[in-house]
Amino acid sequence: MALVRGRRPHLTIDLPSAGAAAECRVRFQAQAQAQAQAQAQAQARPRTRPESPSPSTSGSSEFGEFRLCDLERLGVLGNGNGGTVYKVRHRPTGALYALKTLSAADSAARGAAREVEILRRTDSPSVVRCHAVFSTPSDAKLVLLELMDGGSLDSVLRGRGSRPFPEAALAEVAAQALRGLSYLHSLKIVHRDIKPANLLASSRGLIKIADFGVGKILRRCLDPCATYVGTTAYMSPERFDPDTYGGDYDPYAADVWSLGLAVLELRLGYFPLLPAGQRPDWAALMCAICFGEQPPHIRSFVAACLQKDSKRRASVADLLAHPFVADRNPDDSARALRDLLAEAPSHQHQHQHQHQHQHRHHHHHQ
Repeated sequence: MALVRGRRPHLTIDLPSAGAAAECRVRFQAQAQAQAQAQAQAQARPRTRPESPSPSTSGSSEFGEFRLCDLERLGVLGNGNGGTVYKVRHRPTGALYALKTLSAADSAARGAAREVEILRRTDSPSVVRCHAVFSTPSDAKLVLLELMDGGSLDSVLRGRGSRPFPEAALAEVAAQALRGLSYLHSLKIVHRDIKPANLLASSRGLIKIADFGVGKILRRCLDPCATYVGTTAYMSPERFDPDTYGGDYDPYAADVWSLGLAVLELRLGYFPLLPAGQRPDWAALMCAICFGEQPPHIRSFVAACLQKDSKRRASVADLLAHPFVADRNPDDSARALRDLLAEAPSHQHQHQHQHQHQHRHHHHHQ
């Protein structure tokens, strides 16, 4: 039986706000020995790719050293179950970032550790980039991420008054999200919470996958993933009812289901498995996902994603070759997406992707 995930304690940080004096706060200082050890390990690693962030008050990246005291808080981007996301400015360069807090409380520690581990492994233009990871004395993590100035696709949809995305723009969204999933799956990473709110946009028309708090790195080829984590509304049937729909199912297939549902939601302007405006509960969602008919207005791309039998569901490679994606005019679809994002209200004051308080329930299996 799935257990409703309890609300996590919020973690807030006291960064200097705009106009305040810049000073390094002692409580954010890691032990000097740990910092020196992390830097020594970083220097010893072969430089075959951009350096992974170090878990200390300064994180290394190809952009140089980051110190927490060099970050100026400009505002709040969003509040989620794990803490707060801040918009920050890096004083030495003037660059803007998102600073995400990951609580060390028992209920959140596992997800925080999982997210940091996955972010360390990823380096792709289709995945939100991590520039540094800081530790606090309470073992909470502060993750410095690239700032996606267009906000989440969920916020873009709401900013449009729930008007559907044009198909040309949606084809570009699907293509970029599929490239992200292809990259993650090549690293044996399953996201397990693909939805419009975890697909972030930039004003340049880039779409990136974010929020790996319930993601999983598969240690073995057939590692089980039939657990109640993520947002229930976007769960695949085999995750609700593995005995009936799963068996030895492909663990990556659940991400395909979720992406298909997200694409359909953006095309219709509302969550497609329930009547528009209905606030879903767990039982209603399970019935709709496991026993309901395919929603109306479905196209072949979405139909290939929403096969209830995971063995019949299209793979990411299949979907990249689907005419909806492969036959689009890349220039026209990219322009359509940029135009759509330009029309949307500014989302700098809205949730970037840590929106997890929204009504579609999160569940976690203990």
